[in-house]
Amino acid sequence: MTAEQMWAEFASGRGLDDTPYEAWAYGGDADALARLTLAGKKTATSSALPLYGPEGAPLPEAGDYSVILDSRNQAVCVIRTERVAVVPYRDVTADHARREGEGDCSLAFWRQVHEAFFTDELTRAGMVFRQDLPVVCEEFVKVYPE
Repeated sequence: MTAEQMWAEFASGRGLDDTPYEAWAYGGDADALARLTLAGKKTATSSALPLYGPEGAPLPEAGDYSVILDSRNQAVCVIRTERVAVVPYRDVTADHARREGEGDCSLAFWRQVHEAFFTDELTRAGMVFRQDLPVVCEEFVKVYPE
């Protein structure tokens, strides 16, 4: 199913037909992370703020809707952003790491995986990872399918 088809199914009858939404896949293992989101185990994500600038992408905001895609650009589910905070990498909390739902859900695991991921992404963009890297911490709820 495409993002457009899933959005139409979700929005129909909810008065959301004209509501804007984004469609995107997670970085890293898009399929595994999409499955965690569909199962309700992943209710947060994070990204490196400096990478928004080169792409010209706006930051997520509370109330935003997104269709989560798998690695084949097939729609998996719809989420609604509940909260967004920008914090230094070193200040990301254990609660946020747990909400990301990956590995053993510990802050240690989150730091290991995200330092490697952010380092790779920043290097590709000609930037350097630092402990004070501003990180966009987004919390969301899966709204479709219920």
